[in-house]
Amino acid sequence: MNHALPSTVRDLALVLWNYHGMGQAPSKADTIVVLCSHDPLVAERGADLWLGGFAPEIVFSGGHGAITRTLWDEPEAVVFGRIAEARGVPADRMLFETESTNTGENVLFTRRLLAARGMEPARVLLVQKPYMERRAFATFRKLWPEASVTVTSPQVSFDAYLERYVNQALTPADVVSIMVGDLQRLRLYPERGFQIPQQIPDEVWAAFEALVAAGYDRHLAAPVP
Repeated sequence: MNHALPSTVRDLALVLWNYHGMGQAPSKADTIVVLCSHDPLVAERGADLWLGGFAPEIVFSGGHGAITRTLWDEPEAVVFGRIAEARGVPADRMLFETESTNTGENVLFTRRLLAARGMEPARVLLVQKPYMERRAFATFRKLWPEASVTVTSPQVSFDAYLERYVNQALTPADVVSIMVGDLQRLRLYPERGFQIPQQIPDEVWAAFEALVAAGYDRHLAAPVP
């Protein structure tokens, strides 16, 4: 089956991809927090940052999300931790938060986990998928404002990232739909108290509306009753 995106859709999606990525350079931190998901590249990126000496500990945060509950029997954090250990991260430098089901819970439950161990990091290096950097950053700043945060992700181009999903659990069209849903959440969630506001340029919102009209709407947030 051919999963390639139409060129017009690819161009519109690239606008969202570029907006979602914040382009922050990783910096030394007290803790690396990896926001887990279906994407093992994020686990590899977190492991490489720990191996590079960016922080003494690394936390993997993720239970069973909307996508992974149909893919894996284990929590996301356990799967990611195994990837990191195979890459060379010692088991005694890893912590696991295995109950969260969304980005807000990732932040809140990780903070609770660390606090229970007497750890109050002032600097956090957040690791997320490339197209979820901005929402992860906005959520963290809302729910954990006392700590400074830098967000990073696997260093890969949009087209190279999409190639990973051909004939895999998610297709490129699925990835685009997720990006569309995250853009909508950047507009909706500040009013719901979930994240700090982010300015969305007109051309980015126009690309969002065009993709919704083209049917890439499977991951839109449900309206408030």
